[in-house]
Amino acid sequence: MMTVKKFPEDMAQFAIDPSNTKKCLVHGFFQEEVEVQGSKRTFYTYITEGLLYNQPCLVIAPPEDVSVPEWAETGFWKEFAEKHQVFLHFLEPQNGQWNLDGSDADYMNRVYVQAQSRQFYVTMQDNFYAFGFGKGATVAQQAVMKMTSEWSGLATFGDLEEAALLNCGAIQQAEQQGKVELAISAQKAQIPVWMSWTENKGYNQEVCAYWKQQNHCTDAVYSGQGADEIYFPTEVYKKSAVNEEQISQVRVTNGFCGCLEQNVFETVWTYVGAARRHRCFGMKALRSYKKPEAYGAERKTLEVDGFTRLWYEYVPEAVKKEGKPVPLVVCMHGRGGSAESFFDLSGMSCVAEERGFILLIPEASISQQKKNGIQNLLLWNGAYQGKEIDDTRFVLKMIDDVKSRYAIDEERIYACGQSSGGMMTSELALRAPQVFAAVSPWSALKSPDREVPLPERIDPSVPYLFLLGENDWLCVDKEHGEQEYHVRHDIAAFLTNLMDLYKLDKNPARYQCGEIQYYVYCNQKGTPMLKVGVVKDMSHANYPRESWIAYDEFFSKFSKKADGTLLYMGKDAI
Repeated sequence: MMTVKKFPEDMAQFAIDPSNTKKCLVHGFFQEEVEVQGSKRTFYTYITEGLLYNQPCLVIAPPEDVSVPEWAETGFWKEFAEKHQVFLHFLEPQNGQWNLDGSDADYMNRVYVQAQSRQFYVTMQDNFYAFGFGKGATVAQQAVMKMTSEWSGLATFGDLEEAALLNCGAIQQAEQQGKVELAISAQKAQIPVWMSWTENKGYNQEVCAYWKQQNHCTDAVYSGQGADEIYFPTEVYKKSAVNEEQISQVRVTNGFCGCLEQNVFETVWTYVGAARRHRCFGMKALRSYKKPEAYGAERKTLEVDGFTRLWYEYVPEAVKKEGKPVPLVVCMHGRGGSAESFFDLSGMSCVAEERGFILLIPEASISQQKKNGIQNLLLWNGAYQGKEIDDTRFVLKMIDDVKSRYAIDEERIYACGQSSGGMMTSELALRAPQVFAAVSPWSALKSPDREVPLPERIDPSVPYLFLLGENDWLCVDKEHGEQEYHVRHDIAAFLTNLMDLYKLDKNPARYQCGEIQYYVYCNQKGTPMLKVGVVKDMSHANYPRESWIAYDEFFSKFSKKADGTLLYMGKDAI
């Protein structure tokens, strides 16, 4: 049986591999704890050797009356985790029995939260999937029904009991997790589902009907890929698919006898694991996962200051064929994210494809977020072994590398990013204003943990589009905030300083477009040198439409000549 380990109390003792900074620092089968309704519950986390951060997480409710470590050891789980590069989180029934009154469903949902604590390893909320076996299938059904909008997929193996429908009308209370990236919207939503059982009758049939309704599926039944019944969502879809795609099928396999083979599970995983649940306004939106290489992006690296730095580079085929100078956009992920995850989350590659520019999605340096915690949480302008890391140097070297291989319109280079990436976006505007024609920070402008003097000049000038959620914990203070949009004092001071530097009218023009209320600050020539957009019902997040807004409504209007002259729609901006 696998050795059950405890995570070291001091994760900061582990040195970082400078050639692969986001590699898990430990591996093996670890016991963890989570508090549920005032009681401690155990769960187990399996990390295969060499696993990278932010990979998919499978939260598994095993059958009753099994030793969880032994069940994990004797099954195909270790081989599966290594092959597919995933985290495995195994729940443990109390005294070998599952409680179907809803408390164990709450336990499963708390494991979803606990696995994102970032003390020992780094996961992200976008790619958590629930699995249940035997009576654990009913627990998984209850958990996902109660907190659907947090999970990206659900698969159960075994006949369901009446209790599986316990939470068909219940919703977990939404909660903010404080000053962390995780926020739980906990709403009913679509979700990819695959259920294996003896036959689609009784309570099985009732659960199937629930998910068909939730996923807006028609009654037309198809089969294939190991599923006896496949129900597709209706083709009638009233909203744009930019932020959320209607992709959730309900799949059923009948004749399941309780014995699961690895190849069958892998078929289920191929379907269920293809979706990601991304932060958005209103609720978390579901989309098919965009793996960078599958979409034509190339992984590039550079050696900078002793670290192997990487980025994903997306060059549309039309750009390659024409060979003409095109704009360049640098798009940066938030704290704890990665270049791979942000390629998917931002949706900026779709903008690049349709608008004809080169997209660079670089990966941040590292930092220690928590006392005794890991030292390799990805963060822009981080530090290691007491030495600060200069990410501006890396970004500029990356741009020079691209310019050596492609024709770049040097008058139209832009930067954007979310959270820590928003802070880095602003840093680039301040430290390399001669390079960037315009910038768009999302969800952040400056680090609240660093005392950085306000710039006395930005020369040449760089216009800002600042997008934030009205409930963003990093930006907004609803009780004591400043400006019309109640931003924190340090952000208000930064914005006011921009207004002063650029001699802007401090009485902004205002307009509403969909979910965003805009505040536009113009100079004497009427150039919108500062534009603030506040997204209704959104926490600390960004979503694909922001990428379109940043490029179409802001970046594309600005260019900067070699002598630093800023142009707005082809005319002098200042």
